[in-house]
Amino acid sequence: MRSHTGEKPYPCEHCSKTFTFLSQLKAHARVHTGERPYSCELCSKTFSDYTCLKRHKVIHTGEKPHVCEHCSKAFAHSSTLTSHMRVHTGAKPYSCEHCSKTFSSNTQLKIHKRDHTGEKPTCEKCSKTLSDFRHLRRHMLVHTGEKAHACVHCPKTFAHSTSLVMHMRTHTNEKPFSCEHCSKAFTQSVNLQQHLRTHTGEKPYSCECCSKAFSWPTQLKRHMLTHTGEKPYACDHCSKTFSGSSGLKKHFRIHTVDQ
Repeated sequence: MRSHTGEKPYPCEHCSKTFTFLSQLKAHARVHTGERPYSCELCSKTFSDYTCLKRHKVIHTGEKPHVCEHCSKAFAHSSTLTSHMRVHTGAKPYSCEHCSKTFSSNTQLKIHKRDHTGEKPTCEKCSKTLSDFRHLRRHMLVHTGEKAHACVHCPKTFAHSTSLVMHMRTHTNEKPFSCEHCSKAFTQSVNLQQHLRTHTGEKPYSCECCSKAFSWPTQLKRHMLTHTGEKPYACDHCSKTFSGSSGLKKHFRIHTVDQ
């Protein structure tokens, strides 16, 4: 059996990769051809392999038939349940051939092996190199279009669980990030970090044309227009253009008064 011997007699004619089975080669060839023969009958999205289509369909059904016997958590895929069970059992069946470390998932082992090889994961769809496997997984959603994280309050779906968590705060009004200098609170840490500059006076955004610096990227963007002369805000009623939205709003009053 080739799965035991490691034999890979099927080479790709487009790159240096080889495969154990012909079916693997055929699936891989779609990376080069861009072929996506598997389509979802519910939303018309297409996929390069059947496994991706099956995983995608769970978005529509919401089905989670695989239940953990220890904590009652439910999962859409049996493989996810198997990985989750190791949280309870502590099993680490994946061992590094270069050192004595063991891991609970093959993904963790692959990430660890790069400490020995220096390898960086590459996307098979577009050949982009990512810094680690987690970034590769997030990047792959660009190609699959999968948004498996659905809001229970509205129809919106998200590619990443972190995006769903932040979105949910629009419904709950939760603001977990509080300023230590005043009473203001924010839904996202990035908003808190930006707010803190009002207390610290930090101005990390510098103009490359002059010595001016700004607290917000929007301020720098607006300032750059003074160097470029660009006026991207155009009046719908006449030919006048403005460098900022505030200038356009003031000008627009001329037309509203005349009506």
